[in-house]
Amino acid sequence: MPQILIKLIEHLQADDLGMPELAALISKDAGMTTKILAVSNSSAYHRNSRSVGLEQSLVTLGTDMIKTLVISESVFQTFNNFPHSGSTDLRAFWKSSLTAAVIARELAKKMEYAQLEEAYLAGLLHNVGRLALLATAPKEYAFNFSARDDEDLCAVEQRTLQITHSEAGAWLVERWHLDSFLADSVLYHHEPSSRLAQAHPLIRIVRVAHLLSTRDVDQEEVRDALGLCSLDEDDVGRLLALAARQVDKSAAHLGIDLAGADDIPQPPAYAPPVMQDPVQQRLSEEVRNLVLVSEVGQTFARQQGENGLLESMTRSARILFDFDNTVILLENPTGHALVGMPTGEQQRIAEFSIPLEKGNAVADAAIERRLAFLSREQPALGLAEEQLFRMLGTDSLVCVPLVSGARCLGVMIGGLASWQVPSCQKRERFMQSFGTQAASALETALAERGYARRQIAHVAEEYREASRRVVHEVNNPLSIIKNYLSVLDDKLAKREPVVGEMSILNEEIDRVGQLINGLADLKPTPVNRATDASKVVDDVLRLFRATDFIPSGVQIAVNMHGASSEIEGDADILKQILVNLVKNAVEALGGSGRIDISNRGHVNRERKLYLELVVSDTGPGMSPEVLANLFSPVRSTKEGPHHGLGLSIVHGLVKQLGGLISCRSGSGGTTFEILLPARSSANMIASAPAQAVDSV
Repeated sequence: MPQILIKLIEHLQADDLGMPELAALISKDAGMTTKILAVSNSSAYHRNSRSVGLEQSLVTLGTDMIKTLVISESVFQTFNNFPHSGSTDLRAFWKSSLTAAVIARELAKKMEYAQLEEAYLAGLLHNVGRLALLATAPKEYAFNFSARDDEDLCAVEQRTLQITHSEAGAWLVERWHLDSFLADSVLYHHEPSSRLAQAHPLIRIVRVAHLLSTRDVDQEEVRDALGLCSLDEDDVGRLLALAARQVDKSAAHLGIDLAGADDIPQPPAYAPPVMQDPVQQRLSEEVRNLVLVSEVGQTFARQQGENGLLESMTRSARILFDFDNTVILLENPTGHALVGMPTGEQQRIAEFSIPLEKGNAVADAAIERRLAFLSREQPALGLAEEQLFRMLGTDSLVCVPLVSGARCLGVMIGGLASWQVPSCQKRERFMQSFGTQAASALETALAERGYARRQIAHVAEEYREASRRVVHEVNNPLSIIKNYLSVLDDKLAKREPVVGEMSILNEEIDRVGQLINGLADLKPTPVNRATDASKVVDDVLRLFRATDFIPSGVQIAVNMHGASSEIEGDADILKQILVNLVKNAVEALGGSGRIDISNRGHVNRERKLYLELVVSDTGPGMSPEVLANLFSPVRSTKEGPHHGLGLSIVHGLVKQLGGLISCRSGSGGTTFEILLPARSSANMIASAPAQAVDSV
């Protein structure tokens, strides 16, 4: 649509703009200016020999003639730009269009419809769909372009081209984004008059104007339509006579030759014989849809991430189904509602939700997994549907369920004009296949998102477990440091030397630092180095004894000599193991009893050499239930925080050293047996003679 026409209509609707502004607008279009000057300087309006300028020409012509000239010239410029319009005799088409335009304006005056120029434009455009079909399918439509304009023509168009000229014209006018019912008046100008009794005035005006401007129309049909505009049969004759005079006058001013227009024959519509078997035609359509669906599926599979996939889904739907706008609603995690997914310009949809329950048209489409078509005029629309109509800015909606297997992930909602609904309904199977492909790709994307979330949750749980382990382990050296500070206080008060205590404090502070730094590693890397287990046992006992942690009634016996006590592993890890076991034994004895720490020598297990360390006590022992879950991180009956984690940590530390731990407990006490890799155990076993190994 030429922009000058749209701006002119806006100008003529404004009360505060005069001729200077109108002249400035028209002067921007050279062709329009030339046309206005030519008419104003013609003999019909000008008697002097001197030419007049544009503004004076506008005053001379008057507003009504300016409207007629500018609207008609703009539309004819548009018509003449259609392909094949220059090779087709358009005289009958021009005369019919001009006649309908003049009649529409006169009807608007009679009905006191405020927008007279809009009525004129609607009458002029009401058959623009015929030019559109001629441009699109010149071979198939050439004969029917000049055929009689009636219901038979619409039926032939629908059968041969799958679209009528009314639908094509409405589609075209919709693309001009005029804020009016003009597209609807074009769409419904072949509708039975009985259906239009309560329609918008512009729709009724164009329907009557079409009938009165059409040759050889059924008079009964005309009489039925007169009531739409409160006309009687006497008005028809006067209206047609007035229209004939104004059409001839306008054609002369516009330079359009209408001579002989009435002599051009208007044969009945012709439908060529169907050459293809209907079953074969249906099969071809199905194959085409399958190919398209396959291509769509591949497009979806190439998308990166959920957002990219949603953008691709809405973009593909707009292209394939000619949706004006598209939104996607997905089932929320609880399965109780459909929530909007923001895509492209539709960001506010993220705050929109619909309860997933029966009785709501959109929710029903998801629950029943079927396509649903909604109209703005549909009675008893819910609030959610009204919001969707406003958001999408259309008068019809189609809900496509996104079904993958036995699950419906949500719905895709496309906005479209009402005249598009019939063609969309013929493609239901295609839209269902599209929804299935989209749902399959979406389910994969959601599964990947779920996997990523599970991975994050797993890492978070590992960090929490590591934190609990560090908190528990840090308590041991902190307790020792606290007790040593008390010892230091006593010794400093007595001015005794504290070199040994300061050394131990430094060691324990370093150990705290190592434990905290270890929090960064979920799975600490074992350090393979030689450690003298006897020395570590001595260090642990020195810590406990120097801090008075061991009650006077508890006796500790150590038997670490007489056999090699070197192991492969980190001394600090072994120290943590022994501190936990000795601390647990002291607490189990309750103030009196005996703890034994001994080296039982080497053990060959599964062709690997271990050093066996034993920590035992003479306490009351553990119940079978406690013993069964001994190395699991469960809470014990001991008071204070973190209890119940100690032995699970001991088990993990022994595994970290590559060792094994077992426990036996009864009424006579509890014994922990620890097997730790002996120094150079692999070499010792591998280098042993076969006979020696066999004899062992």
